[in-house]
Parts: sequence; structure tokens; C-alpha cells
Amino acid sequence: MQNPPTLRSSPPRTAGLFFATPEQRVALAREMFFDEGQRPTGLVPELVIQSWMRCTVANRRPSEPINLEPVTKARIASALARNRLLLQAASHDLQQLDAALAGTPCKALLTGPDGVLIQVTPTARAEGGLMPQAARVGVNLNENHIGTTAPSVVARTGEACVVRGAEHFFTDVSVMQCAAAPIRNARGDLAGVLDLSIEGEAFRFDAAAMVRLYATAIENRLFEAQSAALVLLRFQSSPALLHTPLEGLAAVDGQGRVAWLNQTGASLLGTERVPAQPTDAEALLGLGLEDLLSLAHQGRPQPRQCPNGLTLWIQARLDAPRAPAPGIETPPLPPADVPDAAPPDDPAVPTLHHANRALIESTLAACGGNVSRAARQLGVSRGLLYRRLGEWRSDDHPTG
Repeated sequence: MQNPPTLRSSPPRTAGLFFATPEQRVALAREMFFDEGQRPTGLVPELVIQSWMRCTVANRRPSEPINLEPVTKARIASALARNRLLLQAASHDLQQLDAALAGTPCKALLTGPDGVLIQVTPTARAEGGLMPQAARVGVNLNENHIGTTAPSVVARTGEACVVRGAEHFFTDVSVMQCAAAPIRNARGDLAGVLDLSIEGEAFRFDAAAMVRLYATAIENRLFEAQSAALVLLRFQSSPALLHTPLEGLAAVDGQGRVAWLNQTGASLLGTERVPAQPTDAEALLGLGLEDLLSLAHQGRPQPRQCPNGLTLWIQARLDAPRAPAPGIETPPLPPADVPDAAPPDDPAVPTLHHANRALIESTLAACGGNVSRAARQLGVSRGLLYRRLGEWRSDDHPTG
């Protein structure tokens, strides 16, 4: 393994920088880095400098042509199968993002955690020369293949990034502008990257803010899909922020423990996304499992004061549908046994299969065994109660 290139420290070049254009600043940064071996601190983002260094260590040259190899059907099928759950979670929000970008030459690109493209939105205007080649399902946008780009940097570092023009390592890619943000799964691991790209001109809107917003929305939907067998909690300081990308999310298992939270939820409650030690929901939210189940049956957000002193509006939900709204067309997902990034039925996380049995049975008893009346009182469907009762009978009287 090669050592990183040694960059000389030098006094900052301040003359004329106050009046310099962004293009002039990047040109100066490239001259300092590639010709003089100096670190161009302050001229380009630190994430860009670090990517340039990694590309240099890999013996890549800025002038060499980029390699956009042909994409085979097998490669496309493999990429889609590996990222099945992410594609399902992103479908609705990519549809909305496509509508927002209509009339612009921008594309939204979705990659898996390895940087391979799995979804691309259409564009309403001319795409340029590079975009049609690079923005194809199955193309590898990993840093090892395409050098410094926003999606490649995010896939490598997990941090949101914007790369403009000549900030790209390879000169052939300097016609592009791109802004990307990470999408994490329920465990906090990188599940994918959302990118906005445009060729031949600058963004005419805040692409960094937009891509972060939609990446968070997709991340929350992925969180919901991976928490389908748990109690899902939505919470924020204002009920108006629930069901938006700004909401906090937490999943509680059948033992009343917090399995995981999204980043907003972890920040509001002052804890980790995935608690290192088993943590009861009551310790974080002041609500035990029975309280949360009761809250879920009410169906409405309620204000609750948490142990940390914050008053949060909390809404609980059981048995969420797994399928999102229809979205942009993608190549059909092939049948595959490739596991999802974080399966909802992870045996390490106790589900609610039995946790609410006592509540249902007591409600049925109070209703004289009338399933329809019990379902109305619990706020669930008769079909759900029948399924639960059937499951419990199977557990109590197994066959075989």
C-alpha cells in the first residue's frame, strides 16, 4: 500500500483571492496541488482535497480518459437485486423529485452503497455529451472508477458533498456540477447515495439543500420499511413537523426497547441512532410498551414530556404497509435471494408478534368475544385481529 503524497505547507496565497471567481480559485488549487505539491486549503472543500489525494495514491492522472464500461443485463440485475428495499423506499420521493426538476437539465441519480447506479430520473432538456453515458443504471460511480465526484465522495466518506466543475479529479468530468447526500438504513449504515447532477452549467437553485431534503425523506421511508414489524414512533416539538423529513423516528421492539432511531430522533432524545446498550422506551420517552400500544390505537399524535425535559408530540403506529406509492419506472426487479441491507424480520430485534396479545385478548373479553367491536375499539381491522388470533393458535398448538 502506497503512502499518501506528501504535500508541502506554504503560506496562504491571499493576493487577489478576494476578487477571484470560483473558477480562478479552483484553477489555482489545481496548480498548487498537481504542479507544486501543495495543499490548497481554503480554495476547494476539504473532502475534495482528500479525494484528490486518494486518486493520486492510486496512480491516477487527471488527464487520463474516464472508463465508462458497457453495462450488461446481468450487472443491472445484480445491482437492482442487492438494493431492492432501497429502490422500493425511494420510489415515491424520486417521483416527487422528478416533478420538481422538470424543465431543468438536472438529473437525480440514486446509487447503492458501493456507488453503482440503480435509478436515474429523466431530464426535460438537453443532457450534454457526458451525462447520457454516465447516468445509466449499472454504471459504477465509485471513486476508483470515476475519480472525484459528489456521489463517489459520499459513497467513500458517508458525508454530504458538492463538487463543481474543475473540482472533479479527471478533466473530462469538469463539465459536471453535482451535489450528493447519504442515505442510511435503520442501523445507521450507508444504504445508498442520492445525487443531483447537471452538465455544462451551474445549478440555478440550492442543490445541496434539495438533495439533503430528499435523501432524508428516502432515509425515513427506508427506516419505516425496516421497522414494519415493530412499533414505529414519530415525534417532534410541533405536530406540524410529523410526516415530514424533519420528524424524529424510533422503532420499539416487543420488549419495549428502542431498536433504532433516525438521526433527528437521536438528536432530540440525546442518544445514539442504535443504542449500544438495551434501552427501554420509557427511559427515553417516558412511555412504556403498553402506553405506546395505547397511543397507537388512538391514532392521533399526543404531547408528552420526555425524561430529558422536552415536550414532544408523539404518534405511534403498528403494522405499517411495506409497499410505497408507485414511482418512476425502473427495470423490473429480478427474483433473487439477495438479502436486504437490514431485513425487517431481523431475529436480533424482537417484534410485536406477541407483545400486544394481552391487550387484544383483554379487549376481546370485554367485548364478549365480538371481533368487530374489539377491532373498532382497538382502531384496527377485523382482518388483522383474525390474523393475530390465527397466529397465536398456531403457536399454542403447533402441528408436526
